[in-house]
Amino acid sequence: MKVDVYNMQGKKLEKQAELPAAIFEAPINVDLMHQAYQRQMANARLGTHKTKTRAEVRGGGKKPWRQKGTGRARHGSIRSPQWVGGGRAHATHPRSYFQRMPRKMRRNALCSALSAKAAENEIVVVDELALKEPKTQLMTQALSKLAGDSSVLLLLPGKDENYEIITRSSKNLANAKTLLAGYLNVRDLLGYDKVVMSLDALDVVKGYLG
Repeated sequence: MKVDVYNMQGKKLEKQAELPAAIFEAPINVDLMHQAYQRQMANARLGTHKTKTRAEVRGGGKKPWRQKGTGRARHGSIRSPQWVGGGRAHATHPRSYFQRMPRKMRRNALCSALSAKAAENEIVVVDELALKEPKTQLMTQALSKLAGDSSVLLLLPGKDENYEIITRSSKNLANAKTLLAGYLNVRDLLGYDKVVMSLDALDVVKGYLG
């Protein structure tokens, strides 16, 4: 698949970029993308939730009243779950939500997401994703010409001076996010309307998915 290449002013250039069919025309597996998304969200959870059982809360060592003869319900501790200030029944404890997924499945999920974007013409390739200075106004103007009012995922090849400029220029934009091409993931691909990548970033994607 060949797509047009633009500059930062939104002008179409004479050259075209080749999108490999193995990556951008792969079979779209919705179930696999969903599994990869669920795995990513689960692995992002800290799992530090903690509530105390009746054995862990303070107090309650003395029986509140005698077993019989008071007319009230029998109780052995004021820290049982039905009491105010008591422990929690079936309390939550710290745990890991980590899920494993084979590398081949993860990459196939990425190819499915990229293919879905390519099929909807939601991938924009620019010759160079760069600005002279870190300025939100300049980034807003560029994204308006490249993607209109759509939310945008910006893919860059690596961390350098230009990466810092683009990141600083887009960090205050609610509908844009900067990401290294090597950290491409299903969540970000599905979370933004369009993907804007430079030619160098496209080479990085080809390198580990091709």
